[in-house]
Amino acid sequence: MLNSRPNDTTAAHERLYRTLRAQVMHGELAPGQALTLRGLGKQYGVSMTPAREAVRRLVAEGALSLSSSGRVATPELTPDRIEELAAIRALLEPELASRALPRAHFALIDRLATINAANADAVARQDSVAYIRTNLEFHRTLYLRAQAPAMLAMLETVWLQLGPTMRALYSRLRRNEPPQHHRMILAALRAGDEPGLRLAVRTDVTQGLRHLAS
Repeated sequence: MLNSRPNDTTAAHERLYRTLRAQVMHGELAPGQALTLRGLGKQYGVSMTPAREAVRRLVAEGALSLSSSGRVATPELTPDRIEELAAIRALLEPELASRALPRAHFALIDRLATINAANADAVARQDSVAYIRTNLEFHRTLYLRAQAPAMLAMLETVWLQLGPTMRALYSRLRRNEPPQHHRMILAALRAGDEPGLRLAVRTDVTQGLRHLAS
């Protein structure tokens, strides 16, 4: 019986960590939104220990910030920080796409087209969270074919920091059609056009962020 308690705590911590991580990355939480261990414990039905451990991991990943006073909140990015993260995306994502290109079989391209259709549906419904989720799913599905786990892990920490900001960006741009650069990405994949693919990915991942940083 005693041996089950650490396992139960670990399982609760892991569930909460994954739930909060997805919420931050997909823009379900606003920039600068404060979180408390007590509030998280009550909301998700866990004790303070798994709540504290989940928050600790997310702070280490940059998904949450921890002030000197102990306040935990989602990232609230300055224009300079947004510019920096956009520059990292502009470096990493075209490289991942380029590495994925030789392994971009027709089934993968069809899968990406299906995800892009779901992305278009989210835009039509003005569902910002679904839009961000399907947008990241489109990119992750492609980049997984690069077989570069270290680069993808680095990129996911950038996505985590940008999640709440992407929600604010969506509200500002008020999209009424899916990103045109996704179609360019699909076309470049079908044509085996590596320079065109790099350009389409770089433009897609930085164009919107530049609006917030300017």
